[in-house]
Amino acid sequence: MSYKALYRTYRPQTFEDVAGQSHVTITLKNAIKENRIAHAYLFAGPRGTGKTTIAKILAKAINCTGDHPPCNECPNCKAITQGDHPDVIEIDAASNNGVNEVRDLIDKVKYAPINAKYKVYIIDEVHMLSTGAFNALLKTLEEPPEHVIFILATTEPQKLPITIISRCQRFDFKKINVLDISKRLKYISQKEGIDIDDEAIEEIAKLSEGAMRDAIGLLDQISSFADSKITVEDIYTIRGSVSNRVLIELIEKYIDNDASSILSIVDDIYLSGKDFYRLSEDILVFYRNMLISKVAPSYFEDKALPLKDDIMRLSSKIEVKRIERMIKKLEELLRNIKSSDYPRILFETT
Repeated sequence: MSYKALYRTYRPQTFEDVAGQSHVTITLKNAIKENRIAHAYLFAGPRGTGKTTIAKILAKAINCTGDHPPCNECPNCKAITQGDHPDVIEIDAASNNGVNEVRDLIDKVKYAPINAKYKVYIIDEVHMLSTGAFNALLKTLEEPPEHVIFILATTEPQKLPITIISRCQRFDFKKINVLDISKRLKYISQKEGIDIDDEAIEEIAKLSEGAMRDAIGLLDQISSFADSKITVEDIYTIRGSVSNRVLIELIEKYIDNDASSILSIVDDIYLSGKDFYRLSEDILVFYRNMLISKVAPSYFEDKALPLKDDIMRLSSKIEVKRIERMIKKLEELLRNIKSSDYPRILFETT
């Protein structure tokens, strides 16, 4: 049997399993209980936050024939979970964005469901549709058949025509916090027998930037790389990042105006094949935290901040104006380094 990625294996199958989107799941559960199902939904938010997952759970819940929808046991639930239910149609708007594809879809809308109560169309990355395709879809959204429900998902809702948005019940998904992601990663690690320390789990959660799918994908990748217990150093190796020790040393040498030591450290970073863009991002975050520690020290009092002692120590050695100046330089560096063939030289000169 072929390997199944962890993010697919552990995709939530009920509203209760979904992390970090309770404002969406509670509203949908109540709507289903009260039989107040909208004809069109818009799920908007960052990637990897559960838009298509909740769309599938909703499709199961409204078509479930069990006692507690979605029961995941009835024929409809099982078929939707496996992705082969004839009445739940998933469309990728990025590759089916033309007016002809949408007209073909609309022609089939009028036909009654085969096995389910509702025919559900899940259109992912809907902002990729052409203007003509949006116009073709609009008429159906205005007067949809009673047996049809549209679920539109997008990472860029600002690109949708207002006429489309106004005909949908909109839910804005938020980035998932580090605590919720960490809990899920611990659960998956225990289930899969992955030996990983808590610090590494928290680091993965932070690196995912609120995207559960990215976090689980990184855990999957690192579990294949590490032979023994997974540590933060393994994560740095996989991502092309430098260790915290090197990061702190680099910033301290800059504060001390020690250009010779900086160049030696950069030599080692370059020879080890690290990513200068990621390194610049990490330094920018460190400077941001140093600035906060100077102008609003109470902000970090009740927060579990990584490298807190080092941030406080180094911020005491540098004035606010110099931190602000470096943040601007790093922002400029990040813009330029993406398109440069010589990221090392840009990094060194900055």
